[in-house]
Amino acid sequence: NRAAYFMTDYYKSIGNYIVDIDGNKLLDTYCQISSIPLGYNNPELLKTCQSNEMLVALANRPALACFPSTDYADILKDGILAAAPKGLDKVWTALSGSDANETAYKAAFMYSAAKRRGNSAFTAEELESVMDNQAPGAPNASILSFDKGFHGRLFGSLSTTRSKPIHKLDIPQFPWPKAPFPSLKYPLEQYSAENQKEEERCLQLTESLIKNWGDPLAAMLFEPVQAEGGDNHASPFFYQGLRKLTKQYDILLIVDEVQTGVGASGKFWCHEHLFDPSDPPDIVTFSKKFQAAGFYYKLPELQPDQPFRQFNTWCGDPSKAIIAKTIYSEIVKRGLLQSTKETGDYIYNKLEILSNGKFSQVIKNLRGK
Repeated sequence: NRAAYFMTDYYKSIGNYIVDIDGNKLLDTYCQISSIPLGYNNPELLKTCQSNEMLVALANRPALACFPSTDYADILKDGILAAAPKGLDKVWTALSGSDANETAYKAAFMYSAAKRRGNSAFTAEELESVMDNQAPGAPNASILSFDKGFHGRLFGSLSTTRSKPIHKLDIPQFPWPKAPFPSLKYPLEQYSAENQKEEERCLQLTESLIKNWGDPLAAMLFEPVQAEGGDNHASPFFYQGLRKLTKQYDILLIVDEVQTGVGASGKFWCHEHLFDPSDPPDIVTFSKKFQAAGFYYKLPELQPDQPFRQFNTWCGDPSKAIIAKTIYSEIVKRGLLQSTKETGDYIYNKLEILSNGKFSQVIKNLRGK
């Protein structure tokens, strides 16, 4: 089998309904792969696509790192940056979720290396050795990720993906550390005592891994809810415990919101359910439902001083940033976060009644950000 399930007639698809090549109209409960935020043929998105702003962006796609358009700052300010997680006021745009994560990894590695060398100039040895893929120019540094996590399919992101073997087979991997993710019982509130013990166990093992890992750890990476790896949840206690570890051991914290972000949890960013607003992550990556991609950050040092270090031709796509602006505007204008919360609460509560009644043997492990 391949990955295509059916050919789609996008001209006839509307709202939450997707139409296949035979004319069957199907309720799309998963927004494709968590990537269609406002349904099919949304009127405001169609209007945006017909705007002069969009036509110019499509006809003159810029090499963003060198030639951004005069209106790109405003496009970002009114869209992607307006939606920024609390405490993060800068964005680096990218091409996809995997690319967003990999550029975040690069930012973390460069930031960590700059601190180790005391922000001094590169040495001749570094400049020579890196051309042979050797230390010290290519240091043995790592990104810590979690069992069952999914972060993409490019080389760096694949080394942090731990969900299914088929994603990684035959591809050389970086030997980076894998920490345990809690295996909890659901509903979470019903098993709070057992779950806290499991989370404490995983926090202890993660700290031991950090202390005993031989190479410098530049960052820790996780999803607020493990999505592709099995809809695995943990409590604010666990995530805030990880945040304390990153502070204690001077490691950057990257939260991968590629799949969980842009409103699906009733907040624009899922991690905002879990973190103290006064102590946000260092980096939050995004893509999918925002149609655009990239990462948010706060520390100005995460943008390298030298040219061509965090660089490619496109560095994102202004046309997708324009789409993201409309998506954000519609979510706010239509009150979609509150609607999502109310609908989610309704469905969860009704399923809970069924799972505690005559369907107790059918409906199990109810959970539900």
